[in-house]
Amino acid sequence: MPTRSDSTGESSEGFDSKHFLKQLTERPGVYRMYDDGGSVLYVGKAGNLKKRVSSYFRKTGLAPKTEALVAKIASIEVTITGSETEALLLEQNLIKSLRPPYNILLRDDKSYPYIYVSAHSDYPSLTFRRGRTKKGGGTWYGPFPSSGAVKESLNVLQKVFRIRSCSESYFQNRSRPCLQYQINRCTAPCVGYISPEDYLQDIRHATMFLEGKNPAIIRDLMDAMEKAAKNLEFEKAAAYRDQINHLRHVQEQQSVDGEGGDADVVAIAQDAGVVCIVVIIVRGGRVLGTKDYFPRYSLEQSEGELLSAFLGQYYFGGNTRREIPKDVLVPVDVDGQELLAQALSDAANRETRIRGNVRGERRRWLELAMTNARQTLLTHIASKETVYRRLLALRDMLELAETPSRMECFDISHSHGENTVASCVVFDENGPLKSDYRLYNIEGVKAGDDYDAMRQVLTRRYRRMVAGEGKRPDLVFIDGGKGQLNIAREVFDELGVSDIPLIGVAKGVTRRAGMEQLIDAMTGDVFRVPADSPALHLIQHIRDESHRFAISGHRAGRDKKRRQSTLEGIEGIGPKRRRELIRYFGGIQELRKASVDEMTKVQGISKSLAENIYAALHDE
Repeated sequence: MPTRSDSTGESSEGFDSKHFLKQLTERPGVYRMYDDGGSVLYVGKAGNLKKRVSSYFRKTGLAPKTEALVAKIASIEVTITGSETEALLLEQNLIKSLRPPYNILLRDDKSYPYIYVSAHSDYPSLTFRRGRTKKGGGTWYGPFPSSGAVKESLNVLQKVFRIRSCSESYFQNRSRPCLQYQINRCTAPCVGYISPEDYLQDIRHATMFLEGKNPAIIRDLMDAMEKAAKNLEFEKAAAYRDQINHLRHVQEQQSVDGEGGDADVVAIAQDAGVVCIVVIIVRGGRVLGTKDYFPRYSLEQSEGELLSAFLGQYYFGGNTRREIPKDVLVPVDVDGQELLAQALSDAANRETRIRGNVRGERRRWLELAMTNARQTLLTHIASKETVYRRLLALRDMLELAETPSRMECFDISHSHGENTVASCVVFDENGPLKSDYRLYNIEGVKAGDDYDAMRQVLTRRYRRMVAGEGKRPDLVFIDGGKGQLNIAREVFDELGVSDIPLIGVAKGVTRRAGMEQLIDAMTGDVFRVPADSPALHLIQHIRDESHRFAISGHRAGRDKKRRQSTLEGIEGIGPKRRRELIRYFGGIQELRKASVDEMTKVQGISKSLAENIYAALHDE
C-alpha cells in the first residue's frame, strides 16, 4: 500500500522528515522521492524501509550529490513488498518507466542483434534480426553484443553448414539455385538438391555451434565421415572432412577457448567523474564480444553500489529481457549480491551466481574485462570531444576571457622529508601533454617544508618563462590550500607575472573526491563546484595526474638513492661488490633484513665488511 508524506518541515523545504520517518515501516519495499512539482527524483529499494530512508536525513556524512537530492525532496512514496526480491524487481520496473534523474539510467536499446532460426518445417533459414518478437515462432539466439558478432557467426555457419539465409518469399519462388549455391554457401534446398533429413541435420549442427558445442559437433561429423567412407560415399565423406577442418580452424581463432560455460563478465572503472562499465559476453567458452556503458549517475556511490544499480537495470530494466547466463563475474563485491543473484535465478528458472573469486579461464576473462574498462575509460576521458566540453565548462566557471589552451599544475611529494620532488604536468586542448611534463628535485629546503619547496619550483619554472625560455600557460593550478597558493601568489608578484590566473585545489574537510574546494588567488574567494560538473572533472584529472607524476618521480628517486647511495657510502664497497649484494638479496630492502652471517655468503664480503654494511644500513 503506497504511503505518501506531503508535510512541511526542516530536513528539506516542504518536507518534514522526522514526522514521516516516525510512521515509516521497517518492512522491505520501494521508495520514490518527489520534488515540489510532483516529478520523481529518485527510486530506491530497501530491505528495511525505515532504516534506508532515514540514512538520507543524517546531519553529517552525506555526499554532496546526496545533499543536492535531499534538498529537493518535497514528498516520499513507499510501496511495501513481500520480499527484497520483489522490491528489486519493482524498483527496476519503476526506474524503467519513470526514468528518475538521480538514478543510474542506461540507454534502452530495443534493437539488439539476434540470429533467428525460422519455423519452416523442412528447410528453416538462419537470418540476422534486429530486436526479438514473438511473431512467426522459430528460435532466437542472442542478444549478441554487436551486429559484427552476428554477421561473423552467420558467415561461419554459411561456410561450414551451408544453411540458407534468404527470405521465405524468395525461397518459395526459386526455380533454379541462386549465387549462394554457386559459391558453396548454400545446399539449394529451394530446388530440392538436399533432403529435409540431411538439411535438418545441418540445422542441428548449426544451432549446436551457436550454443558453443563445437567439440560435440566435430564428434558427430567424424562419425558421419567414417560412416560415409565405409559406404564408399567418398564425396559425402570429403564434405564432412571439410566441415571438420573449418570448425577446427574456427576454434583456433577464438580469443578465449578453454573451460567452456556461459558468463557475462562485468568490470568497472571510474576516474575524473566518469564511470565506464564493460560487459564481455561469453557463451560456450567463446567470447562473442563486448559492450561499453557510461551510465549517468548523480549520487556519490562506491563501485559495489554502482554495479548493483547497473546489473539491475541491465537485466531487468529494458523492454527486451536479456539472456541470463549461469555466471555473472564481477571484480568487487556487489551491494545486495545475494538478493540480485536470487532475482536472476528466479527469472532464469535455474541457479545464476554472481561471483568475483574465480580462477583459471574465468579469472582471465575478468582481467580482460577490467583491462578493457580501464582502457575504454582513458580513451573516453582523453577524447577531443570530452576535453573540449570540459574546457568550455572550465572557461565559463572561472569566467575566463578565452578558453585556456595550456594549463599547468604543481604538486610536492616526499616521504618524511626524504628526497623531495615537485611535479609540473601540462594539459592542452587535447588533454595531457606528457612531452612537457617536468620533475624538479628540491634541494636546500628543510625536510617537510612544502611551502619552501613550492616556492623553489615555481621560481625555477617561471623565472625561465619571464626570461623568454619557457612556454607561457593560460592557467595555473596549485595542488594545496591557501598556504601553498599564497606562496605561488608571492612568487608571481616577485617575478612580475600578473596576467596568469592562479587557482588552488584543496581537498576539503572530508578529503573525498567531489568535495574539492577551489581558491582564487586574485580574490581569495573559496568556492565549491557541483560534483557532476565537467569543469570539476577536468580539474580533478589535472590534479590527480600531477599527484601521480610527483609520487612516481619521488619513488623512483628514493629507490635509486637507497639502492645506490646507501651502499656507495660504505668503505670497501665498490661497483662489483655492490652489484653482487643487490643480485644476491634481490634488493636493498632484503639486504636490510639480512644478518651479518648471511651477508658473508656473498662472494667478496668478509665478516668485518659485513659488519660495516650492517652498521651503515641500520645507522649504528
